[in-house]
Amino acid sequence: MQFDAADLSELIVLCRVEIERHCEHLGRLDSAIGDGDHGANMRRGLEAVYRERDAISALPLPAALERIGLVLVMSIGGAAGPLYGTLLMELGRGMSAGEDDEADFAAILARAIAAVARRGRSGPGDKTLLDVLYPVQAEVAGHAAPARIAECARAAAQATEMMLARRGRASYLGARSVGHEDPGASSCALLTMTICHYLKEHAPS
Repeated sequence: MQFDAADLSELIVLCRVEIERHCEHLGRLDSAIGDGDHGANMRRGLEAVYRERDAISALPLPAALERIGLVLVMSIGGAAGPLYGTLLMELGRGMSAGEDDEADFAAILARAIAAVARRGRSGPGDKTLLDVLYPVQAEVAGHAAPARIAECARAAAQATEMMLARRGRASYLGARSVGHEDPGASSCALLTMTICHYLKEHAPS
């Protein structure tokens, strides 16, 4: 589907609502293996984007994604801000190069995820939001339907529960990090699922 200003504005609203609904849950996940502020930080970031939604939605999609990324970097704080910001800014930069079909988007997403990995100095299996992003990108590259991508994101986040954290504050816990879902993976899955459900509902019949 082709995004217009109304679509982007609606998605900003929906993502804000979803993070607000799960704010306490994300905080509890982070309290188990981090400092407990991931839910509050994500809520603050999505609120900041929501406040700018009219100006953001008036931009071409690539520029809008870059702007959202910048707002998240400035407002989320902690490790999540730079990671989410890098993802969205790199997506915007890739799309601004004129690549807009499905195959090109999969490649743009792969490059954006690689930038996130470099920024966080992490990779697959490190128990981070990358453990959602990598399988989601694989589904996108395989032309999966939005419902399948959403389910993939949910399952990937849940799979981090049994991973040993190798990056960030959670890595200090060693084996004690096993048995807890990663909060960054969880918030990434929530946002991915929200976007996918919107795409499914608004796909051309």
